[in-house]
Amino acid sequence: MSNQALIFFDIDGTLLDHDKKLPQSTKKAIAQLQAKGHITAIATGRGPFMYLPLREELQIDSFVSFNGSYVVINGEVIFTNPLNGERLSELTTEGLAKDQPAVFMTEKAMHSNIDRHSAIDDSLATLKLDVTPSFDPEFNQAQEFYQTLFFIEKEDEQYYREKYPEFEFVRWHPLSVDVIPKGGSKAKGIEAAVKALNIDPDHVYAFGDGLNDVEMLRTVKNSVAMGNAVPEAKEVAKYVTKDVDQDGILHGLKMVGLLS
Repeated sequence: MSNQALIFFDIDGTLLDHDKKLPQSTKKAIAQLQAKGHITAIATGRGPFMYLPLREELQIDSFVSFNGSYVVINGEVIFTNPLNGERLSELTTEGLAKDQPAVFMTEKAMHSNIDRHSAIDDSLATLKLDVTPSFDPEFNQAQEFYQTLFFIEKEDEQYYREKYPEFEFVRWHPLSVDVIPKGGSKAKGIEAAVKALNIDPDHVYAFGDGLNDVEMLRTVKNSVAMGNAVPEAKEVAKYVTKDVDQDGILHGLKMVGLLS
């Protein structure tokens, strides 16, 4: 196995600060890792089309998208885990009847099952994306979706978990959850990436801050929670660095010994 390190970074609240900006200290730190011959990668709940400019800016072509359901290494797809289409259709049809819309995601785009909805607008606005969901009444759902955004509030989660055990429901916003395959997580995607790259697990690192990072931080041996991370992420991480706004990535990389 190679002795080089493989480092995964979440995006929101980890690579990007609270204003969705990339700190210069983070950009410089990643360039330093690459200059040392280490592999830098992204592990995110976002779809590949949602962070292409960031990947280009950081010169990263390996990533775990859709919370582990779509993995690309050196520009090539090496693992996919699509949602159960039949059950997804049942879930989103029931939700829409209750004014709980959904946004379906492929590797290239996202499509909503309603023309406009305040929950979709309000939650996606926090990501400050330059892409928006399309809407087409004739939209064909007979394709592979790797993640779906389902716009429900916290009190509704348990009902859907019990009725649709084929899925995991991971909250990313007060108005929305990520719907991913049961057993899916960033950790599963990272496992596929580590195997494909033949990296020693002792040399794998992960940085994150949210609820969808918990399994990743629990599983990866050298895990780092951001200072702004949710308590659940801090509890399982091996290290806790500073806030993203306080050069948290750079500080964390020094904590684990990858940079001096």
